[in-house]
Amino acid sequence: MSSLHSSFRPTRWLPGGHLQTLFSPLFRAKPKLQRQRERITLEDGDFIDLDWYGPQGEQTRCAILLHGLTGSSKSLYILGQQQALAAQGWQSVAVNWRGCSGEPNHRARGYHSGASEDLADIIQQLAARYPDKPLAAVGYSLGGNVLLKYLGETGRHNPLLGAVAVSVPFRLDHCADRISQGFSRVYQARFLRDLRRYVESKQSAFRQQGCQEELARLRALETLEGMKTFWDFDGRVTAPLHGFDSADAYYQRCSSAFFVKAIQVPTLIVHAEDDPFIYPHSVPTADMLPGCVALELFPSGGHVGFIEGSPWRPRYYLEHRLPTWLNAQMPDAAATHRPQVIAS
Repeated sequence: MSSLHSSFRPTRWLPGGHLQTLFSPLFRAKPKLQRQRERITLEDGDFIDLDWYGPQGEQTRCAILLHGLTGSSKSLYILGQQQALAAQGWQSVAVNWRGCSGEPNHRARGYHSGASEDLADIIQQLAARYPDKPLAAVGYSLGGNVLLKYLGETGRHNPLLGAVAVSVPFRLDHCADRISQGFSRVYQARFLRDLRRYVESKQSAFRQQGCQEELARLRALETLEGMKTFWDFDGRVTAPLHGFDSADAYYQRCSSAFFVKAIQVPTLIVHAEDDPFIYPHSVPTADMLPGCVALELFPSGGHVGFIEGSPWRPRYYLEHRLPTWLNAQMPDAAATHRPQVIAS
């Protein structure tokens, strides 16, 4: 593992992880981008919607952006990053996980923290279509966990030249425990409400469309009533829909902490010790990270927060740090080969 030093200084007017986490979704003005939507078909016949932004070209560098739980390509951290990347000459494509683009997906199965097979499908399609386009990926929270898992599973056998993962729930079991404590239960309640609506919207769509087989799979689940924790939701919904025996089996098979050792692509991880979703001891230690992975671990920053500046002119650290780091990994827009692995 290589250690990094950066200029991030959390603003004093947002002390603590909760305020860093909440400020942007509650108070940030939404960036207005004219994006182009594309629908791609996955191997199982389902679809995923992509939202493209920035300069185009066969050799223009492109970053694949992956949102977090109950988010979408409309999440403010995605829009802000697409805007920042475009200013640095990057094209970007924001992925909407299954059912997250405003339209229920066609299968009973959805997305989850270990859905690296969907990411592999997306990357494979993009790499085949644009063989000369340098590709990188940026994942936030759930998207970061999926990305790190994919990188560990594929090692050198993927087309990415660089990757960034932000506020990752490295141990899903730990995260399910942490978010059920203290004020973090407010986030848990919001997530569970949105996840329940996600399932119910598919049930309604399948009834209207006459998709009896997929509807039967959802009806076979345990009741959605009375779910109070992620253990409840993942045990009743995520695990049975995606082939896991239990919530614990899902957490053990999909936690990125068990995959990071095998990463062989230059990767930056950005994390805050006061993240209200994740225990500090869940973050991989130095002996778990290979030399090509750099960790920026800050005392404060919240969950996908990392806000600097004044109340009148807040600055979003991730939107200048991530393009800067990616530029260093891929300095030549016409690069067609993988850079060397970072030495520890």
